[in-house]
Parts: sequence; C-alpha cells; structure tokens
Amino acid sequence: MEKIWYSCGYVNGIEVDPEGTRGGLCLARKQERFTGFYGPRNEHDRSNAWAELMSLYIEEMFPWFVCGDFNEIMYGFEKKGGVPRDERRMELFRKVLSECRLMDMGFSRRWFTWERGNLLETNIRERLDRGVANEEWLAMFPKVSIQHLTHSFSDHCPLLVNTKRAKQGAKEVAFRFEAWWTMQESFEEKVKNIWESSLGNLIQKLNELKNSLRRWANRIQDDQNKRKAFLTDRLSDFLAAERDDHNLAELIDTKIQLNLEIDKDELYWEQRARINLLKHGGRNTISFIAKPYNEEKEI
Repeated sequence: MEKIWYSCGYVNGIEVDPEGTRGGLCLARKQERFTGFYGPRNEHDRSNAWAELMSLYIEEMFPWFVCGDFNEIMYGFEKKGGVPRDERRMELFRKVLSECRLMDMGFSRRWFTWERGNLLETNIRERLDRGVANEEWLAMFPKVSIQHLTHSFSDHCPLLVNTKRAKQGAKEVAFRFEAWWTMQESFEEKVKNIWESSLGNLIQKLNELKNSLRRWANRIQDDQNKRKAFLTDRLSDFLAAERDDHNLAELIDTKIQLNLEIDKDELYWEQRARINLLKHGGRNTISFIAKPYNEEKEI
C-alpha cells in the first residue's frame, strides 16, 4: 500500500494488514489536521471507539475533519435490506457526533456506500462511510463536497473530498520511458518503424523517437481511459438501479471487465510509486483510529 499512496503524491500514511480476507486498511495524507476513523462491528469495541473519538475533541476553536468507515448509520433510511438497525445504536452515534460538534457533510451521487449480497434476497446496502467536520473546518473550506465514487473491487465505495482549492498551473512533463509500453504487442514494431523513418543525426532521431512514442502512448492511454470511463458509467448505472436478478448479473459482469482494465495500470503506478519514494523518503505519523477485524458485518 505504501507504493500506492506514494504514487498518488501522499508522503504520510499508515496501513493495517488484513486478517484473512478482511480487515485491510490504509490511510494516506499530505498534511493538515485530519482524523481517519474505522468503526468496529463489536458493540464493546464500538463503545471504546466512540470514547476515543470524543477524547480527541478539543473545546477550543480548532478546525477538525473526520472521515472514514464508521460502521454505523445515523438514521434508518440509510439502510436497505437485512435486519433494521437498532434505534439506540443510531441515537448513540448521533449523540457522539453532537458532543464532538461534528456535522455530517452530505454527499453527491448514489446514496449507499457499502453493499453486500449478489442475490436479490440477500442484498444489503448501507451508508457506512461519511465525512463529518466542525464549524471551524467548514469555515476554512466553505465549498467542500464529498462524492460517492463508483467502485468495483471493494464492498465499500471510495469517498472523494473536494475542498475546491485553486488549481496550480500545469507543469511541463519530462519524458520518461514507461515500463508498461513493453507490454503492448505493437511496441517493438512501433519503435522499429519510427527509427527507420526518422531523418537527421543521432540526436534528431532520438528526439523523433521520444516524441512519436509519447504520441503513441497517449493514444493507447486515451483508448484505455475511454474503455474504463464507459465501464465505470455502466457500473454506476447498475449500482444506482434497483436490484433484481438481471441487474445483479450485469453488475458483477461489469465489475469483472472494469477490474481487468484497472489491472493494466498496475505496472504504470508501481513505476510512479518508485519515483515518488525516491523523492520523498519515509513517512510520518497521523491521527488515526482503527480496529481491524475479520468478521462479517452485521446484517
């Protein structure tokens, strides 16, 4: 996971190894005050997690943002399918957030962030993941928004938090040979054709090779991105629709196709991660609450 967060430009992070097939967790950040939260399923552990969250509360006017998988919902309508949530659990969750002066930040796109069950009779959806912040933090980022993104690997969807900061000017990208190029069937033939058709001295031929390979790679990536965008939109439509046997079958098939396309990027991001690791070195500590577990979520 360290390679992944470095590839995304995050130099600080923490990870929790999975136990069996569940429990793996990673949190990465650049800077600023932020608390990542992972709510345990067990009632006793969950009470301890609430207490630990409240212990982080500072009465002074200090900006605070908390985001993660709380493994709890605030209201009954945030769950569809399975056994209805105990009202006392939801009331306690709302009370903890209120005492910490944390407000739910809302979201856009589809409602639920967690889903399990590939059959209509076993399908359950809940809004377990969210971002909450106090008034001081929201005053710093008045245009902040949270999006529930389309997902194909995990049973949780990613949350995209956008603080609407001004974008920096575009920088010229230095030429780098990408390892994934060699995985393309057309690579060797492309290099041969470019070299044989280019004119001038050695330096001029190398420049032509560099520029032509960049254009060739951009076309391939454009095609792959279009394919991923198509499958992502298709998957998003299936995730937003009501569940029936046809919907679940198409949803699973689209996830498989999208995952195959995503796998093609793995070598590229591994290379980016190595570059960022050389640039930034080690990692720092962060404020984090987590309790890994390998049990099924309560339904």
